[in-house]
Amino acid sequence: MKNKIFYILFALFSAGFAFTSCTDYLERDSDSVLSKEDAFKNFNNFQGFIEVMYNVIPDVAKHNWVSSFNWGDDEVITTGNGEYLMGYAIDGGNYRTYIGKGDCFLDRSWSLNGDRFAKSLWGGGWYAIRQANLGLEALQNGLLKDATQEERDFLEGQLYFFRAWFYFQLTTYWGGLPYLERPLSPVEPLNMPRESYQENAEKMAKDFQRAADLLPVDWDDTAAGNRTKGNNAFRPNKIWALSYLGKCLLYAGSPLMKNGGENSDRSYDAEYCKRAAEVLGKVLAMVEGGQTQYALVDFEHYSNLFYTKEQNWLMPGGTEAIMRSPTFGADSYWRQMNSYQLSYICEGDGIILCPAANYVNYFGMANGMPLDDPNSGFSKSQPWKDRDPRFYNNFIYDGVKMIKNAADYKEYEYANLYEGGNCCNNPQTTSRTGYFNYKFIPLGANKGDQDYGYEKATHFHLAWLRLAEVYLLYAEAAAQGYGSPNGKSTSFSKSAVEAVNVIRERAGVEDVADGYTTDLEKFMGEVRRERAVELAYEGHRFNDLRRWKLLTEYPYNIKTKQLFDRAEAFDPKDEPKERKVINFREEVVTERKLTSKHYWLPFKTSDVTMYPEFYQNPGW
Repeated sequence: MKNKIFYILFALFSAGFAFTSCTDYLERDSDSVLSKEDAFKNFNNFQGFIEVMYNVIPDVAKHNWVSSFNWGDDEVITTGNGEYLMGYAIDGGNYRTYIGKGDCFLDRSWSLNGDRFAKSLWGGGWYAIRQANLGLEALQNGLLKDATQEERDFLEGQLYFFRAWFYFQLTTYWGGLPYLERPLSPVEPLNMPRESYQENAEKMAKDFQRAADLLPVDWDDTAAGNRTKGNNAFRPNKIWALSYLGKCLLYAGSPLMKNGGENSDRSYDAEYCKRAAEVLGKVLAMVEGGQTQYALVDFEHYSNLFYTKEQNWLMPGGTEAIMRSPTFGADSYWRQMNSYQLSYICEGDGIILCPAANYVNYFGMANGMPLDDPNSGFSKSQPWKDRDPRFYNNFIYDGVKMIKNAADYKEYEYANLYEGGNCCNNPQTTSRTGYFNYKFIPLGANKGDQDYGYEKATHFHLAWLRLAEVYLLYAEAAAQGYGSPNGKSTSFSKSAVEAVNVIRERAGVEDVADGYTTDLEKFMGEVRRERAVELAYEGHRFNDLRRWKLLTEYPYNIKTKQLFDRAEAFDPKDEPKERKVINFREEVVTERKLTSKHYWLPFKTSDVTMYPEFYQNPGW
C-alpha cells in the first residue's frame, strides 16, 4: 500500500480546510499531475486517491523521538529534559501547548510525504475529511467509469469510513464541529456552525453504518481484494466500521457528551448505550462465531500485541489488532525503548516515562479483586505477591532482574527501587514512582545486553483499536444501557459481566467477584479498572477520564509514588514477588489543578476568529 499511492491534484481541489497552497501546485511538474477524469476513472486510480488518506493517520507511539501520549493519571515524567513533553503540560493544565508542539500528535503539522513527526491529527484530519468528500463527490458525479459494483462499494465504503473516523478523533478532543459532507468551494463564505457532540455523533454513526454496509469482513476473500491478497490487513473493513460505530455511540452516551463538563451529572444516555451494545455485540458474535479473521491473542504471546523483535520488522498486533495506522519508521530504538527504563542503562534522552504508583494500584489481585477490597489478600508487607499476571508482564518493581548479562552494569542488574535505591534516587534520571514500565519493551533492551535496536528489528506499534477493547466497550454499553451488570444486547449471548470475564480469563485472572456483579456502580468501578489494566499506557486513559467526567476529581487528579524499605537483606535467589518490605507508604508526586474547562482542548485563536459560528470551547 505505502508504495502505490497516486499523488493527485490536491491543490487544484483545495479549499477551506484543505491546507494546500496554490504555489505548491504551480511548482509541480505538469507531467506528474492527473486530471480529475484520470484520477477517478477506474478502481486502481481511485484506490490510489483513497490511499493517500492512510498516509496522514498518526502513528501515536512513534510520533517523535520521545512520544508523550498517556495524559491521564497513568504516567509521571522525569523532570529536566522531560518537561518539554505534552504530558508535562497537561499536568499543569496548559492545554494550549499542543499547538505547534512537536512531540504531540494533536498538532497541526502534517505531510503526505514527511516522516512520523509530520503525522498530526488536526491538520491531517481536516485534509483527509476533504479528500473523502472529494471522492464521494466524484462517485456521485459519475467520474468512476471502469469498476465492478464490488469495487465501487469498496471505494465508497472506505470514503465513508475515513470521513467518520477522522471526525471521531477530532471530536474526541475538541467536541462538536461543523460536519462537512461536501467539499467547500473556494469562493463560498465560511459560516457552518459548530454542532453538539451528539449531533456530530449521529452523522458519524450514519457514515460508519454506510461503510459497514459496503465493506467486506475480509478483503482477502473478495475479487477486488485478491490482487493485494495478504496485504489487506490495514484496509478498513466491516469489523472496523461496526466497532467504531459502537464506540462512537458509547461516547455519545457517556457522561461528558450527555451532560457537558460544567456540572456534576455523571449519568449516561441509556438509549445511546443500548444502540452501542447492539452494534458491538454483533461484532463479538461474529468473532466468537468464527466469521472474522480476528481473535484474542493468547497471554503467552501478549507482548506481540505491542512489539516484535527479530521478525523482519513485523507489525505488532497479530489477530487481535483491528485498526492500525501505517508505520512511519518501524524502528523503536530512540522512542519508547529508551524512554521507559533507567537512563544509565540505555541510550535515550535522559527521560523516563514512569508508571504512576496510583495507576499501578489498579492492577489488582489474581483472584480478581481490587487491592482495596478487604477480602483481596493484598498485604503492604508483601505488596507484589499474588497480583494480576498483567502486573508482572507490565512492570519492573523492586528486586526484579533488569539486565540479563550485567557485566559493566552490575550495580543496576536488579531494580533497586526501595527508598534511596539507585533506581529511584534522582527525579531527573531515575524512576519518580517506584516502578518502570516494560509493557512495550523486552527485558534485554539495555546497553548491557544489547538485545534491541536496529540490528534486532525491534518494532513497537500501538493499534488504534483492538479486540480486547471491543469486549470492554460492549461491557460498559450493555451495563449502562440496560441498567445492570447482567445487561446484554439482543445481538450477543454474553452479559456485561461475562464480557469483562473473557478478558480476565485470557490473562489468568479470576472472574469479577460476586460482590461487584449485583450493583451497577460497583460493577462500573470494575469496568473502569479493567480498562485501566488491560489498555494500560495505550493512550486511552486521558479520554476515558474525560468522557466519564472524572478527570478533575480526586483521586483521579493525583499521581503518586510508593516508598518502602527492604525488610530483609537482598538475595538475588529470592523470588521478587515474595519479598517482604517495611514502612510501605504512598506519597503524592503531582496534583493536577484542573477545572471544567479542561474537559475539552482549546482551539487556536485564529480558528475561532474565522467566523462567529465557530466558537471557542468553554473557559478558553
